[in-house]
Amino acid sequence: MTYQGLIHRYRQYLDLPAHTQIISLNEGNTPLIPMPRLGREFGCELFIKFEGLNPTGSFKDRGMTAAISEAVGRGAKTVICASTGNTAASAAAYAARAGLRSIVLIPEGKVAVGKLAGAIAYGAEVIQIQGSFDDALTLVVEITQKTPIALVNSINPYRIEGQKTSPFEICDELGSAPDWLCLPVGNAGNITSYWAGFKQYQKGLPHILGVQAEGAAPLVLGHPVDKPETIATAIRIGKPARGEQALEAAHESNGKIIAVSDAQILGAQRILASEGVWVEPASAAGLAGLVAETSRGSLDAKGKRIVIVCTGHGMKDPSIITESFTSPKLIPASYQALVDVIGE
Repeated sequence: MTYQGLIHRYRQYLDLPAHTQIISLNEGNTPLIPMPRLGREFGCELFIKFEGLNPTGSFKDRGMTAAISEAVGRGAKTVICASTGNTAASAAAYAARAGLRSIVLIPEGKVAVGKLAGAIAYGAEVIQIQGSFDDALTLVVEITQKTPIALVNSINPYRIEGQKTSPFEICDELGSAPDWLCLPVGNAGNITSYWAGFKQYQKGLPHILGVQAEGAAPLVLGHPVDKPETIATAIRIGKPARGEQALEAAHESNGKIIAVSDAQILGAQRILASEGVWVEPASAAGLAGLVAETSRGSLDAKGKRIVIVCTGHGMKDPSIITESFTSPKLIPASYQALVDVIGE
């Protein structure tokens, strides 16, 4: 049978209301890519769960198919979200698929152009606010409490139901849970959903390494960050909506949440690209965290099976690459000129 999306595949494990009407773009079923060269450096069996190959280029599609399907089933006509970019594109795409109006609030000047372009292309009404993501989230929560508009941020419980299918896929492919799971942490919905998924699927439990950026690390610092700053726009969040659940997941899994620098994140992005996997900066945080923990002896990777979750495609935030790229050499359109440049 042709693959029909994650709700069709895992419906028996998802706590969705009977009124749910499935809206799908055949999300999920993303590749678990072996990384043998990098794995040899760590002395482990290493895989990348590449969520950037979901329909809109990020893991958000897993939760959005569930949130939009539930909203459609109860008769919602409009959905709204606050976003640093990936949620905006995903919400807009699934709303368009369902024929719903979508409204997106973004922090002024803080969204990668590739993500904003997606939201616009899918027909969202994009509104910038003079404030942070956290300010935007406060506003969308308030308006959905006072109107029939449906909230589709990760505080929507059905988002977690959809996102927890990724660990199901990992276990189905590996036969069991990995020893360690490493992933970026922003608003903390993903780490929460992964832990819920592994617990429910009962094929083993990994230790979880959650990774924040140093300039946006409220869970490491132990308090909100009023003005989060990091090159990793997808995790530039100072007050995670599911922060407590994220800390619980790290604690229950005998794992941890750490912070890494922007330089470490960009270094990890380059390492992944050198093995053919291009991700947006925030998606490289999991690998950056693994590198940091192993280098200081806080995590023994040798002989382990490790999965790094890469949450978004590199095309989501290409400016990091293009801004540092020098113009290519210009040569005459002749064979000799080409040989002179590249050598024989």
